[in-house]
This record gives sequence, C-alpha cells and structure tokens, in this order.
Amino acid sequence: MLRSFEKFKMPSAEIITIGTEILLGEIVDTNTRHIALTLRNLGVDLYRTITIGDNVERIASAIRESMQRAEIVITTGGLGPTVDDPTREAVARAAGVETEFREELWEQVVETISRYGRKPAENQKRQAIVPKGALGVRNPVGTAPAFIVETERNAVISLPGVPNEMEHILHESIIPYLQERFHLHHVIKVRVLHCAGLGEGMIDEKIADLETLANPTVGLAAHTGVVDVRIAAKAESEAEANQRIEEIEREVRARLGNVVFGADEDRLEEVMLDAIAKLGWTLVAVESGLDGLLARKIPHTVSLSDLNPAALMDAVRAARDYSNADIAFGVSVYPDERAAEMALITPRGEKTHHITYGGPPRSLPRWAMNLALNWVRITAQEWS
Repeated sequence: MLRSFEKFKMPSAEIITIGTEILLGEIVDTNTRHIALTLRNLGVDLYRTITIGDNVERIASAIRESMQRAEIVITTGGLGPTVDDPTREAVARAAGVETEFREELWEQVVETISRYGRKPAENQKRQAIVPKGALGVRNPVGTAPAFIVETERNAVISLPGVPNEMEHILHESIIPYLQERFHLHHVIKVRVLHCAGLGEGMIDEKIADLETLANPTVGLAAHTGVVDVRIAAKAESEAEANQRIEEIEREVRARLGNVVFGADEDRLEEVMLDAIAKLGWTLVAVESGLDGLLARKIPHTVSLSDLNPAALMDAVRAARDYSNADIAFGVSVYPDERAAEMALITPRGEKTHHITYGGPPRSLPRWAMNLALNWVRITAQEWS
C-alpha cells in the first residue's frame, strides 16, 4: 500500500535570465540549470524560469510578476558597465525605489580592476549603482557586484551573467543568505529512471496513479526512443528523502519490469554493453543512414550507406565473420519511408525487426538507434 506523503511548505523561486544575446541564440544559457539544481538541493520549489531581452520595462514587469508568485526571485545578467545593461534600473522599478551610487561597491570594482594592472573606465561606475536600500554582495572574481533587494515577503537577487562569477557568488554568499532568511532545513532529492521499449502513453497508463502523489512527485519526460520517470522527494534529511524515493522506485520497477534499463547517469548503450559483457561475448555493429550516430556510441561499428534490409543482414554477417565477434547487430534507416530495419546475429541464431516511425524525420536516426540498442539489451538480458 503506497503512502501519500504530506506536502512540505517550502519557499518558492523563479529565475529570470537577462540578455538579448540569449534570445538571439548567440550564447547558451547554462546559468538557469546551475541555479535550478542548487535550489533543488536547498529544498526550494522552482516555479518558473524565463529569459528576457535587454529592455528595462519588460524586465521590471517580469520581476514584479515573479514577486507575486514566489518568495525568491533570482536574475542573472545585465550587470555590466554599458548602457545596455538594464538590470539595476529594472529591479529598482519593480521594487518601486530609485537607484543609488554606493561608494563601497565602487571601491570593490576599483580593487578588482587594479589586480589586472588597469584603472577603471568612467562607465564602470555604473556597476556600483544599485536599487536604493539593496544589500550589496561582493564579487571577488569579477567587476560586477551582485545585490539583493528585500521586501517583507521577497528577496530579489541579482547575479552577474558570467557563469564562473555567478556560480562563485551563488555558493559563497547567496546560499548562506537563503538558508538564514528562509530557514531552509529541507532537501529535495531526485531519482530519474530511464525506460525503453514502451512509449510515454503506455508508461503513463501503468503508473498514472503514482503521478498524482504530492510527495514524492512522479513525472514523465519523453525523449527520442527513451522515456524518463522522474521521482522527486522533499524531506528534512537526505536519508529520509532517499527512503521515500526508494519506496516509489520499487513500485515503478515492479510495474514496468525490464522496460526500466537504468537510473540517473546510466546510458542505454552502456547498459547494453554491460549485458553483453556479462555473457562473455564480444560485439560488432553496422549502421546505415545514421551519419556515425551509432559509431559514436558503440566501439567496432562499421558505417555503410544505402543498405536495404537484405543487404543489412549480409553486412552484419560479414562484420561478424571478419571480426570473429560473438554477436553482431545492425540498423538502417529509410527516411522516405519513415522506417528502419534492424538485424541481429547471436550464437543462438539470426533475427530481424522492421519498425515504422511517426515522428519528425530528423529524429528518425536517433530513434532507430535507441530502439536497436534496447532490442539487443533485452535479448542479452534474457539470456543471462
């Protein structure tokens, strides 16, 4: 009998990344993921993340909305010295205050720049301007001080966008602040179970009741040929969270059986190769139409082109004979037909499998590869 765990009351947070260069795809936002993982480990519920371009009023509007939903609002970016670094003014508008120049922050900027043997430019004084009444946060690894605007309910935390600066300040200054301000004594732990062989809809049918639990929570995420089941537990200690996760994990595994091939950092190709190794077998593979996708995953893969189903099996036979491998498999995709062919030879015989695909054509090679890897995994595990 599964228990429905009580729901912990924890502070909530939202993350706002600032920068037109992110919206234009010129740089990849890694800050959001890092902050999200940090908040999770602190036991903070993350409600929403958003990216805004360098526009003061749009940023201010987003901050005001986040302050209504969440206690903690974290922004990254827009703290540089140029006129298009809008975060200070935007946070001030959202908080309903003016901005002010802080001499102590300017001294930090000057000190940091002097370590490089330079004098600060006049425009870098902007980096010592913060919303009135804000808590200044030292940046020992860069020239942009961070700051915190406090209200009775909220903490609006503005961090630099440069990842190494953001991470240093987050861990050295912001985490201790959050722990003290919001009395963070809980943790959130997550276990991700990786599944193959059933689609998201079929997995949902088997564990739908678990997805309604409040704590731990259970959710699904579909990838190309792989579905993840995420189990997240909130508790007062890591040991308690792990215990809660283990109870639900046992139930998920009991219902899904061999569909679950691994957890967390496990990868389908690694699990498949481990299953082959346990049998004491060696392996060779053949791919056609995958542009080296399988070869990057599996050693001893032969890449060929334009193999019809019969030619694929002939190529698998030839690769096995040439390499003296115990097991050989191959996969060939046919984009025009949205289909793929798989072939497998083991010491116990030969078999083939034809599959059709209804998704986007560009995903066909990865989908076919993952289905082929899982096919071999299941076969090997059945014989072990």
